[in-house]
Amino acid sequence: MQVDLFLKMIGTITGGGDYYTGVPDSLLKPLCDYLLAVYGIDSRHHLIAANEGNAVGLAAGYYLATGRVPVVYMQNSGEGNIINPLASLLNDRVYAIPCIFIIGWRGEPGVHDEPQHIFQGEVTDSLLSTMGVEYCVISKETSEEELKSTLERFDQLLQDGKQVAFIIRKGALTAAGSIDFETMSDKKIENSKGESYPKREAIIEKIVEASENDLIVSTTGKASRELFELREANGSGHEKDFLTVGSMGHCSSIALSVAAFHPERRVWCVDGDGAMLMHMGSLPVIAQSHPKNMIHVVINNGAH
Repeated sequence: MQVDLFLKMIGTITGGGDYYTGVPDSLLKPLCDYLLAVYGIDSRHHLIAANEGNAVGLAAGYYLATGRVPVVYMQNSGEGNIINPLASLLNDRVYAIPCIFIIGWRGEPGVHDEPQHIFQGEVTDSLLSTMGVEYCVISKETSEEELKSTLERFDQLLQDGKQVAFIIRKGALTAAGSIDFETMSDKKIENSKGESYPKREAIIEKIVEASENDLIVSTTGKASRELFELREANGSGHEKDFLTVGSMGHCSSIALSVAAFHPERRVWCVDGDGAMLMHMGSLPVIAQSHPKNMIHVVINNGAH
């Protein structure tokens, strides 16, 4: 289903709302591209949040200010970050704040994925059920009529102050047919101010050269993949590295404890700007501990 049609249909149950916030996900790339093309980054229409709980807070504020229903998008790995505000803020026994969640289904049972997504994929739907969130799975085969029927059911739930979710299977959403992304490019978020930055791979290569026998804790995503590939290419082994393939934003906390219990060795934390922002409260904890043997490197590509 084309993402513009999907959002247009969802718009029929938002009470005239036009507000989206969340954390980008690869399975939701057509959605993220569309929102950036149409709105860019705009506090009245579309904000990329530091983490999924942050997005729920933004969504709650939008509803309180306007009385209209917000949309929060995320990867299913972010469900854990929304549980507290979902249970203690949005829930109909508290403030009864309606919200629509759009969730990319990484690690869907029967679909090959990386290890950190397997268990999360298995419990994606059951977590929503436990939290009292009605959901609908969107696949390539979902028809407009099926979605319309679901929206009619969801509309009443939202009016009752409840929350609903769309779980998006891989490939279920396709690029918008009504947007010319070339002519809309001026509304897209800029990655930098035009300066020339060294590539992430080159930075990691320099860290590996400088670290020698030190320990390295690398963050979720491509940083860990590239560290692994560099070690493979060098034939140097992986025993000095911990690749944080899940738990985005917690790499620096892991590195802090490793540094505390190995004071005789330097520990490098290779972090990313998005990951650091996701749980930025770890920074004052590190500062308070003041580990003299820990080096925290944040690779910032300007996307956040």
